[in-house]
Amino acid sequence: MKKVLLALVLIFSVTSLMAQTKVGHVNSQKLLDTLPSRKVAIKKLQDFERSGVTELQEMEADFNKAVAKYQAELPNMSPVIAKIEEEKLMKKQQALQDREESLNNEMQAYSQELNAPILSRVQKAVSIVAERLKLNYVIDESVTLYYSGGTDITTDVIKELLILDK
Repeated sequence: MKKVLLALVLIFSVTSLMAQTKVGHVNSQKLLDTLPSRKVAIKKLQDFERSGVTELQEMEADFNKAVAKYQAELPNMSPVIAKIEEEKLMKKQQALQDREESLNNEMQAYSQELNAPILSRVQKAVSIVAERLKLNYVIDESVTLYYSGGTDITTDVIKELLILDK
């Protein structure tokens, strides 16, 4: 009898705890798409990428020109001069590859630098709304396989974000 009574008390306790847990969900992509600062960050990143692509295209054109010159003059070159020119071409090609890798790393670092304050504001806005609505958990819809129920706080968070973004 004591075990049955204990089991009933345990079941009611767990049910009571679950009833007190409030879950909200938010669409993070909608949040990011509405932020003016995010649009500015994307433009800055695109401009940075565009300048890097231009730089690489210029380096590649220079390399291709050097290869064409080498191939045109190869029949008239001595073996020693041909080897020296080949080494120069290999150095140019290596410099092109190194710069491409460097630009990729710079792009990633710049992206993180631009996005860090935006993501911080999103986190703060979600926290403010969650506290106001007394939610225990907020789940991102875009990374959740299934959700049913809960409170959609996307609109409230967007309003809070726009206030924080000013």
